[in-house]
Amino acid sequence: MLQLGAEIESRDLDKSPLSVDELAALIGERDYKTFLNTRNEMYREKKMVEKPPSRDEAIALMSKHPNLIRRPILLRGGKILLGFDEEAYRKLLK
Repeated sequence: MLQLGAEIESRDLDKSPLSVDELAALIGERDYKTFLNTRNEMYREKKMVEKPPSRDEAIALMSKHPNLIRRPILLRGGKILLGFDEEAYRKLLK
């Protein structure tokens, strides 16, 4: 486990999924497609790479199916990191 000496608050999205409103606020003006987990079975079955859902549809799907969200999500201030990237975590937490 990565130890960077930072206090974190974590949330198990399977037990406590993000609501549509929470996801919309989290995504904000960012490209919602970057939040989609491209390794997820639903992502592949629905061929979202070729036919991406609309922003509203994607947010509704991610709220209902948390595994469709790319994780982990690290927030600090107004910055957000999606997926595990140790070097990016170190830079953000300095």
